[in-house]
Amino acid sequence: MKEDKLDQLFDRLQGQFDLEEPQPGHQDRFLEKLNQSSGTVSIHRKKTSWWKSLSIAVSIAVVGILAFQYLGTGQSLEQQVVEISPEVSQTEFYFANLIEEQVTLLKNQKSPETAQLVDDTLLQLKKLEKDYKSLERDLVNGGDSKIILNAMIFNFQTRIDLLKDVLSQVENIKNLKSYNDENITI
Repeated sequence: MKEDKLDQLFDRLQGQFDLEEPQPGHQDRFLEKLNQSSGTVSIHRKKTSWWKSLSIAVSIAVVGILAFQYLGTGQSLEQQVVEISPEVSQTEFYFANLIEEQVTLLKNQKSPETAQLVDDTLLQLKKLEKDYKSLERDLVNGGDSKIILNAMIFNFQTRIDLLKDVLSQVENIKNLKSYNDENITI
């Protein structure tokens, strides 16, 4: 008898059953709400999606590659200058060595009496070196090469003349000091 009533019930409700699938994660959300209402703590952790971290890593890699191609493949300023005028590298090598020798000599001559003069000279040399780098950039950027090359050579000559003058002044200061020391009587 009961079976007949069940068959009648199913026949009557035919086509009214909900056949839809719940949304993904429905059971997890339901259990989470159930646990919260009863005061228990869930031991299940939410699944983190690996695609987010992977997409961030890929984005960083792409930016790194693009930056390397943009910045890394270019020639250095010195290489570009040598391409424009090969004589510049030979001249620069000669003058740079001469200047370096004189700077070393000047640093060795430094004493309490000449410290300010030596420090000021080294500061002026740094400014002249900065000007020289600016001239190199102008040459690479397509400036009048004849004028710029002459200015570069003049820059080297100015540095050498400055060092010679300062070394001469340092020598005079040392001679004056030794002369004064000899004339002091006790």
